[in-house]
Amino acid sequence: MRFDPLADALSTIKNSEYSGRLECTIKPASKLIASVLNVMREYGYLKEYEYIEDGRGGVFRVRLAGKINDCGVIRPRFPVGVRDIEKYEKRFLPASGFGVLVVSTPLGIMSHYAAREKHTGGRLIAYVY
Repeated sequence: MRFDPLADALSTIKNSEYSGRLECTIKPASKLIASVLNVMREYGYLKEYEYIEDGRGGVFRVRLAGKINDCGVIRPRFPVGVRDIEKYEKRFLPASGFGVLVVSTPLGIMSHYAAREKHTGGRLIAYVY
């Protein structure tokens, strides 16, 4: 039984990266997972992903770029303001400017760089570096 599909998706990606695979399959598909995959693709951690309808909620087929050292969800989902982003960046990422925090904001799901640029806060969802 799955309690956190996003955590399952990111652990599937991480395990596939560690084993040297070029692609992996994530199921079930959701809009949240698609948004996180989109941020990861935007920053070059994934080559591409596609949605495949299978009649039971859909599946994502993800092509890996081989650039992920670690990724995971952030639990509990901390509320973060624009001024607090640097504190969490130090906590979850190995160095400043290295890696991405995924933030859920009122403007949508985006990286912490975009959230800082748009001057909006939200809740931390995931990290990848």
